Amino acid sequence: MITVSKEDYLKAILEAEGEGEQVIAARLAHWLAVSAPAVTMALRRLKRDGLVSVRQDGRVLLTAAGRKIARQLVMRHHLIERMLHEIFDMDWYKVHDEAERLEHAVSSDFEAMLARKLGRGSPCPHGNSSTPEPPRAKRKRGLVLLSEAQAGSSYLVQSVYERDRKLLEFLEHKGVRPGAAFKVSARNYDGTISLIIDRKSVDLGSPAAEKVWVAKSQ
Repeated sequence: MITVSKEDYLKAILEAEGEGEQVIAARLAHWLAVSAPAVTMALRRLKRDGLVSVRQDGRVLLTAAGRKIARQLVMRHHLIERMLHEIFDMDWYKVHDEAERLEHAVSSDFEAMLARKLGRGSPCPHGNSSTPEPPRAKRKRGLVLLSEAQAGSSYLVQSVYERDRKLLEFLEHKGVRPGAAFKVSARNYDGTISLIIDRKSVDLGSPAAEKVWVAKSQ
């Protein structure tokens, strides 16, 4: 039986892979805000069910069956975020938390209705695709982290890390949201980066700038 808890673990593993991280038990404990013993017990059950494998070095891998379930849940989450934003006009920085609550309650029939209504190709309100995309794939598309943006160049915000509500609210306050155009006015000695966005000067530190992917404007 696939419980809500098992689905959460499988989705977290897939999403951590999408961030380019090596998935180990300690990282899952951090991602899901649970104790190390809870992760150990959960992985034991997932291994028993043939949904994950754990290598000798501790790395956790999804099996084909586990990856299928995780991808289905990620797609459902993605569609719910889009529904909340595109149909109900919920603020982009609020939809992730709401979708986390709704994703387990949505039936496959309703998910299919959402897919027909919205289509499956568009990004979510955070600019992310329906399939977690690792950093190397983003770089192949010409994207760079905002923390790497060059002074004097202009960019467009492409996507934002969505699992941190405080970060999303902070970026919204600064005007750094998907689709926003900006120019890097300076890279500062203290490690901050200065932007001109919405005709205002904005400073961002590395912790925030390292969570935003941007594309250079022509």
